[in-house]
Amino acid sequence: MPPMPPVTKALMLICTAVFCVDQLLRSFIALPIWFALWPVASGQFFPWQPVTYAFLHGDVLHLFFNMLGMWMFGAELERLWGPRRLLTFLLAAVLSAAACQLLVTWLTHSFVPTVGASGGLFGLLLAYGMLFPNRTIMPLFPPIPMKARTFVAVFGGLELLQGVFGPAGVAHFAHLGGMLGGWLMIRFWRGQAPFPSRRRR
Repeated sequence: MPPMPPVTKALMLICTAVFCVDQLLRSFIALPIWFALWPVASGQFFPWQPVTYAFLHGDVLHLFFNMLGMWMFGAELERLWGPRRLLTFLLAAVLSAAACQLLVTWLTHSFVPTVGASGGLFGLLLAYGMLFPNRTIMPLFPPIPMKARTFVAVFGGLELLQGVFGPAGVAHFAHLGGMLGGWLMIRFWRGQAPFPSRRRR
């Protein structure tokens, strides 16, 4: 197994450390009050929250699955892109996920905050499917091998269906927003629509 790339490793350690600190300090101060992504109309929204929410997680399983995805997809993409491009991509996906979630909470008059790196993770998933479409992935649920492009299409479709028809409590549209931000970032790098061509004339 190749060594863990530096940015992927650092992000996994930071998210784990923040989760531990949050659990230890919860009796004294709740980090989500300041750093979760609160709806604008809640009166608790601050400008830094569209970034900081991605470092918070609700429980151990939430953290585990996000870090598993970070390891599976982020490490491979960092080896291909390098640290700087991976960070740029993740920031775009996290911000796009936050923007979509803020729009949804405004439209639905929700005052529930959002936490988790899932928006960035779904952006990584989308990128992996675009760059390695024929790679075989074995998801945990269901344990059925499928090509990366199929995996992305299935999970994207499930997120859309659950966002429209499923119960509240999971930020499905933030996940889709992360995929949208990742798709736009790759299109921008490639000079493809809706962005102007980056070819030299």
